[in-house]
Amino acid sequence: MKVAIVGAGWAGMAAAVTAAERQMEVTVFEASRTLGGRARALVTQRPDGAPLTLDNGQHILIGAYTQSLALMERVGLPLNDALWAMPLSLPYPDGQGLQTPRWAASWPAPLDALAAIATARGWLWSERLALVRTSLAWKATGFRCPPSQTVSELCASLPLRVMGELIEPLCVSALNTPASQSSAQVFLRVMRDALFGTGHGRMAASNLLLPRVDLSTAFPETARHWLSQHHPRSVQVLAGTRVMALQRATKGWDLQVEHQGALREERFDQVIWATAAVPASQAMQRAAETSQTGAGSDGVARQLHEWAAMAESLRFTAITTVYAWAEGARLSSPMLALRAEPDAHAAPAQFVFDRGQLQPQDTGAQGVLAFVVSASEGNRDDLQARVLQQAARQLDLHALQPVQTVVEKRATFACTPELQRPSMFIAPLLWAAGDYVDGPYPATLEGAVRSGMAAAQAL
Repeated sequence: MKVAIVGAGWAGMAAAVTAAERQMEVTVFEASRTLGGRARALVTQRPDGAPLTLDNGQHILIGAYTQSLALMERVGLPLNDALWAMPLSLPYPDGQGLQTPRWAASWPAPLDALAAIATARGWLWSERLALVRTSLAWKATGFRCPPSQTVSELCASLPLRVMGELIEPLCVSALNTPASQSSAQVFLRVMRDALFGTGHGRMAASNLLLPRVDLSTAFPETARHWLSQHHPRSVQVLAGTRVMALQRATKGWDLQVEHQGALREERFDQVIWATAAVPASQAMQRAAETSQTGAGSDGVARQLHEWAAMAESLRFTAITTVYAWAEGARLSSPMLALRAEPDAHAAPAQFVFDRGQLQPQDTGAQGVLAFVVSASEGNRDDLQARVLQQAARQLDLHALQPVQTVVEKRATFACTPELQRPSMFIAPLLWAAGDYVDGPYPATLEGAVRSGMAAAQAL
């Protein structure tokens, strides 16, 4: 079977590996020169001229992301070297916050999380017990709640400190949507897997996994190398090649492809469309117009229109990552949570990552910090200025210079209650893959990988 995969992000490359393992003939088309989609490497330099590799946004995985971790390992990525595994921990610069003690780091779930809650610095015993009781109540109900419920409504009985120092940061980092607007059901699914689930290998489900390599290397580029070694005759990955049009054929689909200014058409038995939601919607709308008069048009145009309309109806939220550098800048931990302030506008970033600690072998990464603003609003320059001011107040870092600020305007879909997401099936022999496609997870790397694998298994 001849299969086309459009898009070489995490979903597209997961689909490529899965399809190749099923002995299919696979061609992956990627418009960019760099694989990874919205989780890819960026090459730049520090203000002092030192070369530097960053990412198109700072990402994090957890031990419960079993599908992603297993696939990364399968294509040859050494997880122990590529990921910094931290027991559940959301420390603040002053040392307070949730941190799993060393003596409980190897305990099975949920005992490790209970130990972190019991020893949370700065918390009253009443606040710790309230969180334990609430977590056990979630477990007793099978981590289910009314579909219309928000995270704020779900957690209304929790103390303010627990909401501010744990629930809000977890919610905005996992769902990229404020707790007052986020789907409680999706949040509970993540909490179930992270606090009560099984991790990959020796990793605890609640482990925070911080990439020590760039995000393209973490999976997409490593997968391309693995495919070239293990399936050199049946798989090709074509970067810098854009799919211009898609049209229903008598058997399969015709793709019009542009490479280095030249157009060509190629027919495939089946297609997995693995781009982001907006370009996928636009491509299906165009395909619907041509399918109205083309071969096999019976109902196909309607299916394409309906799928495109659902994808188009999604609302999106932004993530801004501010990279800054100062000679000798170093945090007390590879990742720190940043406190909300009375004027929320003045403290936009929720987390900061120390790239120098995560990549000690990379001299260019030393002194580079990544500030993450989830569900960000406002223009790039204003956000950058506010984040640097926040760093001066909360981290006592006054000499930071901006390196690069990445604003991903459509980083994730807004994960709101009762959200209807597009299905994996678009039309006969045509499938969708991506973190926005209907599934149990929010817009995460795990969601993208699971979607890509599922699409390839459905061929």
